[in-house]
Parts: sequence; structure tokens; C-alpha cells
Amino acid sequence: MTKSRKIDQPAQAFLDHVRSNLLRRGSRGDMVSYLNQRLHTLGLVDKPGAIFDLATQRAVRTFQASQLDERGRPLAVDGLVGALTAWRLVHIEDPVPQAEPLDAVASTPTLARGGSARGRLALQMAFKEREAGAREIGSNNNGEFVRKYLHPNGKSPLPWCAGFVSWCYSQHPQGCPYNYSLGARDILNQFTRRGWRIDPRKGQLPEPGDIVVWTRDVPGNPHAGHIGMVVELSEGGILYVIEGNKGPFPAPVKVFDYVYSRMNNLLGFGRVPD
Repeated sequence: MTKSRKIDQPAQAFLDHVRSNLLRRGSRGDMVSYLNQRLHTLGLVDKPGAIFDLATQRAVRTFQASQLDERGRPLAVDGLVGALTAWRLVHIEDPVPQAEPLDAVASTPTLARGGSARGRLALQMAFKEREAGAREIGSNNNGEFVRKYLHPNGKSPLPWCAGFVSWCYSQHPQGCPYNYSLGARDILNQFTRRGWRIDPRKGQLPEPGDIVVWTRDVPGNPHAGHIGMVVELSEGGILYVIEGNKGPFPAPVKVFDYVYSRMNNLLGFGRVPD
């Protein structure tokens, strides 16, 4: 995860806005004024103003074509200003990011602020398991780590992403705050019934320790799902998630990153309250 220099209040307001409010042709207002002023400073628009017009769109495309996001990956050249493009505009004076491995987060990272105490503890347990080398052993969906996560609800070989999350949450002195489950969708449904869902449409952003659930395309099982725990939603619009049972054997517990605004097959987020 990239740690950037401290920025001023207008820049921070701009970044916060575009996380959930994409700027595009036809947009108007203060955030567009800030965008156009940044583009004017770079020599990409002649007359900065409060309207995202054709000139702004062309300038954004020109900027995107030569820039990288916080992971060192090329920006999409689409003329839209979301978190990735906004982050680079704000940090254009900083060195160009260098590409890093997907799992570049330290074994015991300093967690970003936010989330609940229960969720943060579960996340710490997840990183301890990762540091211990948690993975499948012997064959797919099998091994000592998998058996630990499936207990007491199942015997290997079984998909274990939800068991891993349930096990991490169960390490609290009061035990698992929901019914220990091996089903990603079941966990999300439990969160829904308890009123623990997070709604990004209402400005609620995922925080450390929150769960995130996706659909999973499994032939013959339309109800399959996948689950992980949020590590951080970065300033640059990248969601870092620690997950088990993703990828080919031996599928280690690992941190993956996603463009928050473009997450496919997303079912939702949830947060265990304190």
C-alpha cells in the first residue's frame, strides 16, 4: 500500500468526493473547478472553470495516457475522473509509483484507522495466520490450516474462505459474533439480519476488519460466494483485502488489491459493531 505525503484540505476534499462521485463530462461545481485548475497548472486546459466540458474530457484523457496509479499500473484512458485519476492529479509532484507485488503488505502492518475493535482483532489474527504460512497442504481444499478453519462445521476437503474469516473472528474472548459459518453468502445474510451491512451508496466506506463478499462463478452452484476481510481502502481508491482459498493450489492466505470503483460481482460489505 502506498503512503503519500500530507496534502492540503482542498486536495483531500477532492479525493474524498471522487471516491463515491465520479466526475465526467457534464459535471459541474467546486470539485470540477479544482480539477480544471489542476489540469490548467499542468498546461492541459486553457481556461479553468466549473464545467466538465469537452476540453476537460480531452485534457483528462491526455493526462491518463501518461500516468500510473498508486500501484504503478497505467490509468485507464476513459476521460472519467475517479479515485485513481484524482490521486495521481493530487500527487503529480511525487515520484512516479513503482509496480509492487500484489501481496506487498507487511506481515504485521500498521492498520489504517477505522473499523470496529472486533473487526480489527479479526484482521490481526488473519495476518498472524498469513505470517504462519497458512495455505492448502497436500491437495486442493485440504491440509492442517484448512481443517482448523473448517472445524467444527465441516471436514476437508471443502472450500474454506468463509471458514478462515469465521475462525479469525472466533479468536475474540467472546467467540465468533455471528453463527460460525462456512458460507460466504450465509455470513453476509447474517450481517444483513443483524443490521451490520455497510452501504457505500450512503457514503459508508469499508474500513479495516470489515467483511467483503462476492459471487463466485462455480458450475452447478449458482449460490457460491467468496469472502475476505478489508485491510484498507487507500487514498488512491484501491481496496486491499486479505483472503483465503483464492487461486490455484496451494492457495495461501494472501492480500489482494482491487479498484474499489470497479469491483465485479460484489454482493456487499459488513461490519461487526463493538
